[in-house]
Amino acid sequence: MTNVLNQELQVAAPFPERYQAIQDCLDYMRNHKEEVLSVLLQISNHCSAVAEYESSLCALEGALAEINKNKPSKVNQMAVFMPSNVILYSYVLYLLIPSLFVDKIIFRPSSYVASQMKELDDLLKAVHQLPIQLEQSSQRKFVKGTVAESEIVVFTGTYQNAEIIKAGLRKEQLYIFFGQGVNPFIVESDANIALAVEDAVKIRLLNSGQDCMGPDVFFVHESVSDEFVERLKERLSQLKFGLNTDPNADYGSIYYNYILETLAQYLNKHMKYIVHGGVIDFAKSRLEPTLLYSDFEEAIEVDEYFAPIFNVVRYKDEKKLKELLHTSYFRERAMGASVYGSGSLVEFLQKRHTVTVNQTLGDIEDGNAPFGGYGPMANYIYYQGELILKPILISEVVSELITE
Repeated sequence: MTNVLNQELQVAAPFPERYQAIQDCLDYMRNHKEEVLSVLLQISNHCSAVAEYESSLCALEGALAEINKNKPSKVNQMAVFMPSNVILYSYVLYLLIPSLFVDKIIFRPSSYVASQMKELDDLLKAVHQLPIQLEQSSQRKFVKGTVAESEIVVFTGTYQNAEIIKAGLRKEQLYIFFGQGVNPFIVESDANIALAVEDAVKIRLLNSGQDCMGPDVFFVHESVSDEFVERLKERLSQLKFGLNTDPNADYGSIYYNYILETLAQYLNKHMKYIVHGGVIDFAKSRLEPTLLYSDFEEAIEVDEYFAPIFNVVRYKDEKKLKELLHTSYFRERAMGASVYGSGSLVEFLQKRHTVTVNQTLGDIEDGNAPFGGYGPMANYIYYQGELILKPILISEVVSELITE
């Protein structure tokens, strides 16, 4: 079977012989699940680690079809700034799959998860033995050396840091940026409230709230907002806190300790809106899932916190909601959006977002398909002096922009 796959790849991939290494990694991960999870559980809770593991398997299984569809050209070298979360999924999407068309890939782990990234790389590199190299150097050295020598640069992180990197690149270098979005979660008047509440908890508590797909704000129509909040409070009160290794725990500690102080300041500033939770245990790095409930006219501050915070805003006028979503703050951060109900806002949102209806962004996640939105702080492509805003898949971008 593998030989047949390699023959098919001969047409589409510059390095078809490497598909065997992809298959070997897939087999290894299937047969050594606990070893792989032991690394992920150092930074993620159990249910999130398992979900990441399964998504990674799916992405590897879809690698052949992705490459054959997009037929990317050969690239000599790519430099990758890895994210501080979903380290296995990122390893698959930014390193393993691109190795089928990139001769050499050099990546720099985030300092927050450097030891875990090295441990994961040690496991997988022994299997794939591909020219994928971990570089443990300062960001300055990485930028001046590896980045300067690479045809493609992939950066995951904040928009501000992305712009600093972009400023030092040459015009002919392809730059791909993955950032964060607001990801508004909108509950319309005719929504299935039970479903909306369950999905709100599922997506907001992904990795205990420490995932970029989590919604920063929940806009709920006033006709159902009280019911939504009461049901959400009841659901949050049922959640169990536990160690990352506990498969029965719904959420765990905040891995990034620096966030706790910022969270304390935010909650103190908006304490009058807290209707559930709000308790921080610094000794355990724990934030009790917290629900803030405000009115649209109060214009509560919307910000991204990698924590289990549910910022629920009651709205009445759909026109005013559209006006808010069209302001620069939301447009610049347009990545994903979820609508629960008949979907009257879908057409409006689709102009700038990847939109789901009566399901979460996590439900539609596909590592072999483009993802993202049209906001420059959420994601962008920069090439030959042009900024391109659209959902991104590396193999597709390379196919469209780079010719041998």
